[in-house]
Amino acid sequence: MMENFGRLDDGTPVHRWTLERGGTRVRVLTYGGIVQSVEVPDRDGAVANVVLGFADVEGYVRNPAPYFGALVGRYANRIAGGEFELDGRTYALARNNGPNCLHGGVRGFDKYVWDAEAVEGGAGVRLSRVSPDGEEGFPGRLEVSVTYVVDEGGALRIAYEARTDAATVVSLTNHTYWNLAGEASGAGTSGHELRVAASYVTPVDGDLIPTGELAPVEGTRFDFRESRKVGGGLDHNFVLDGDGVAAAELYEAGSGRVVSVTTSEPGMQVYTADHLDGEPYGPGAGVALETQRFPDSPNRGAFPSAVLRVGEVFRSETVYGFAVR
Repeated sequence: MMENFGRLDDGTPVHRWTLERGGTRVRVLTYGGIVQSVEVPDRDGAVANVVLGFADVEGYVRNPAPYFGALVGRYANRIAGGEFELDGRTYALARNNGPNCLHGGVRGFDKYVWDAEAVEGGAGVRLSRVSPDGEEGFPGRLEVSVTYVVDEGGALRIAYEARTDAATVVSLTNHTYWNLAGEASGAGTSGHELRVAASYVTPVDGDLIPTGELAPVEGTRFDFRESRKVGGGLDHNFVLDGDGVAAAELYEAGSGRVVSVTTSEPGMQVYTADHLDGEPYGPGAGVALETQRFPDSPNRGAFPSAVLRVGEVFRSETVYGFAVR
């Protein structure tokens, strides 16, 4: 189902798509590709929205910094110094996070209205747009599509594709914050239990830029290989142990709700939202699980490559599954 969801200040209409199947209801906005809500039952069958967001488009426009539910690109996470070198040429990017480029720059993918069409034969919507050569400093004309589908089992599947007419770098993700007690519950997420299939993490400096090291998690606060309380103070990229693995599982004991994350990406940023400012959520109100290429990969030759060349297709898929126990 598609419905009107307001207009931007320039009159551009925003639509909301509702996808429902298998006991899951997901609402997606054409503005920013935002996952506005995900409604799933608890162990007693009571349904609640378990992601953070706003009731109207004005909320997202006025408060862009948390990236609630947003489709993030061209490059998710940080690029150090707002520049990178590719094929002997240095590209200067928009710097919107101190000296660094964060989540695509000043106007990333989260701040555009995307074209939308229903996915034939399923509860899904495909969003698309063309990012012109030079947008926020990134090279190449990038054709992007992102498909959101709720499958027969009630899982939310997000599939990304991109093509370019010049060599560039790409990392796309979704920036949903999860609170399995319900976003309106008023409860924080520090008591949620988290498991991450990652034996290594990429340590960061004071600007949250990776040092280039792959540090073992064993014996550190980053060891979530066995499920334990998430706590706080996390804004780090975890190096996932395998392609297509069950990367993570988040559990909330009071409701019994579980969200599992499976991805084709090599990394996942775990962010415990310690910096939310109370409009409308306070610190620790949600946990973001952002599947991605590693932060600053364009400047780190030892990291998995984020380069996309002419004739290649960027493809990535992340699946969020829902259960109770």
